[in-house]
Amino acid sequence: MNDHTTRSTGSSDSVKERYGHALMNTFGPPKLVLTKGEGPYVWDADGNRYLDLLGGIAVNALGHGHPALVSAVSEQLSTLGHVSNFFATEPQVGLAERLLALLGVEGRVFFANSGAEANEAAFKLTRRTGRTHVVSTEGSFHGRTMGSLALTSKAQYREPFEPLPGGVTFVPYGDADALAAAVTDETAAVVLEPIQGEAGVVLPPEGYLQAAREITTAHGALLWFDEVQTGMGRTGAWFAHSSSGVTPDLVTLAKGLAGGIPIGACVAVGEHGAMLQPGNHGTTFGGNPVAAAAALAVIDTIEKEGLLANATEVGAVLQDGLADPRVTEIRGEGLLIGLDLTEPVAGKATAAALAKGFIINDCAPDRIRLAPPLVLTAEQAGEFLAAWPAILDDAYAADPGTAP
Repeated sequence: MNDHTTRSTGSSDSVKERYGHALMNTFGPPKLVLTKGEGPYVWDADGNRYLDLLGGIAVNALGHGHPALVSAVSEQLSTLGHVSNFFATEPQVGLAERLLALLGVEGRVFFANSGAEANEAAFKLTRRTGRTHVVSTEGSFHGRTMGSLALTSKAQYREPFEPLPGGVTFVPYGDADALAAAVTDETAAVVLEPIQGEAGVVLPPEGYLQAAREITTAHGALLWFDEVQTGMGRTGAWFAHSSSGVTPDLVTLAKGLAGGIPIGACVAVGEHGAMLQPGNHGTTFGGNPVAAAAALAVIDTIEKEGLLANATEVGAVLQDGLADPRVTEIRGEGLLIGLDLTEPVAGKATAAALAKGFIINDCAPDRIRLAPPLVLTAEQAGEFLAAWPAILDDAYAADPGTAP
């Protein structure tokens, strides 16, 4: 059977039906029922293969079934699977040391289970300054817990759950003057994504992160970079803020950190690492030795297999190949890429891609996001690029209000 043409129905339908009865409807109907993965590919319950260009939303850094990750998790689980945080384990300590070294800072790390929880820890830490005002940005996404949601700008996420923790001001992303006007001597922190992911891969203008550092320093506020989506090699560097030369006070990480094993990390730089003390915060599963071992294996593999350089090289191939008259802008760094279409047909493009065996993401009516595994090769990227014009043809043809 041709992996990219025949789309059958069968066992998937029964699982989808059971899903609808057993799971809360927080995500809508599932597009596929997936059963296995290998490298950047996944297979559904009906045997169809797909090139996964979303990577679990920037999570599957090593793709699916990477031997180094499988080995690390299996070995650790067979040795010691979980202990409470009354005790320490070597993987937990080793991972904290490794993250501090990658950031090139001294400080302390708090481990959680997700990006939202890492951001919750950072948000609570900002309250230890004695201030309560936080500045965030329009287009931001920091999570869906009540605290992280308070920092997230999207009204449809926020409004059903208000009142949220207060004292948050939103300013236009990339506007240093607006940021300067919003930050005062009462501001606890400024939280920024070095590249906005959920918004469609929006890059800041040159000098914006440096300006944020100067503004926060002038007012004694913390500078917090949310690298949940952009960190751990996604952009071709360990962290998206690395090229700016800026040292933040807080960095939050998750997604690709352990390649699919749930983990989050809040890194506090220098003296800020002492701001949370016993009783201020906690977690049962954070720093779990299996998750920590997985993260160490991901870091080792990125280094050994040259995946930072690969992300840069394959990302350039994708950006070059995505050019089309129906694409108005292509943005990104490494293997985090966003593009804008001339018409609001991104959802139809995602459906057309899926029908041809490719998983992509429509993050706005006219925006598409790609965040494939860091192991994606140029040849595999070429499979998608060869189909890209036909995907757009189908998307535009499916919308009577657009012209091809």
